[in-house]
Amino acid sequence: MSTASSPPTHRSSQLRKDEINNRWVIVSPTRSDRPTDHHKKPNNNNNKTPTPSSPTPTCPFCAGNEHQTAPEIFRIPIGSISGWKIRVIENLYPAVNKKTRVVGCEDEGEGEGESGLGFHDVVIEVPRHGVGLKDLDGREIGEVVLAYKRRILEVEKVGSLKYVQVFKNYGASAGASLSHSHSQMISLPIVPTNAVIHLKAMKEYFDRNKKCILCEPPTKELVVDESAHFISIVPFAASFAFEIWIIPKDHSSHFHHIDEEKAVDLGGLLKLMLRKVSKQLNDPPYNFMIHTAPLQLSESEQPCSHWYLQLVPQLAVFGGFELGSGCYINSVFPEDAAKALREVIVD
Repeated sequence: MSTASSPPTHRSSQLRKDEINNRWVIVSPTRSDRPTDHHKKPNNNNNKTPTPSSPTPTCPFCAGNEHQTAPEIFRIPIGSISGWKIRVIENLYPAVNKKTRVVGCEDEGEGEGESGLGFHDVVIEVPRHGVGLKDLDGREIGEVVLAYKRRILEVEKVGSLKYVQVFKNYGASAGASLSHSHSQMISLPIVPTNAVIHLKAMKEYFDRNKKCILCEPPTKELVVDESAHFISIVPFAASFAFEIWIIPKDHSSHFHHIDEEKAVDLGGLLKLMLRKVSKQLNDPPYNFMIHTAPLQLSESEQPCSHWYLQLVPQLAVFGGFELGSGCYINSVFPEDAAKALREVIVD
């Protein structure tokens, strides 16, 4: 992104426009400590990944407890009988399923109360209890990325489905109900509001500037690190303290078009970001989400739509102002957060 910015010379608040989410953000450092002090805060992540251990009898995601989970969709290696590295299963308590109904969508061509279709899947990233995503190497994380891709390609064949959201919740306060390392995928018969906003905002930017907003190089003050195919930044108008975006350097509308080389490259950079965040912020709860284009994308929308991965450490509780206005307050200047993360040295 090309929004020019230099590190502020004073600590007064700023209003910044998030061009991709089409909303304003207040950057107000007076509401928190210095960015380098965040790692001193106590860790209240009660559901973080435990110390590596043998399979836990009560954990349904551990190898050997496969009978405790909902039906398996596939495993990696594909067709393996003796063991597995990754399992993709149905969610035992799905948010959506084959009986999901679409109500009040006349403007989308759906009659009120029409039958819909959805899938809610769980990606068990490791067979062993106590091993987290950041503990894997780049190639192993790349295999998780390719498992996401494989499942999206399967879902894409169902013509009524329009969007797939890939996300990970780490820690109880970030929404994780089990500590065994896993992520989730929800496939929907509608395009959710945030995806509609992203696509519209990107298209408006493209129409004004004749170029993709995420193809533009960011200012160096916002860059955390980069790899052969990806760059990690703290966005200019970050809604959350120490929020990170990992963006493909080459224009790509759909995440599931990623190839094996780029998946491994993404895995390496994601591992680095997770380890930096963990060290700087004392292993905080976090969420990551993959923002990608709807499955059906018009030819005119492809040049302006660019997928990215958003990593959000959960460091604050939002109140009535954020919920009422949709305008977030970020307590750390993005340039300061990027600098702090650049300076974190990990093994």
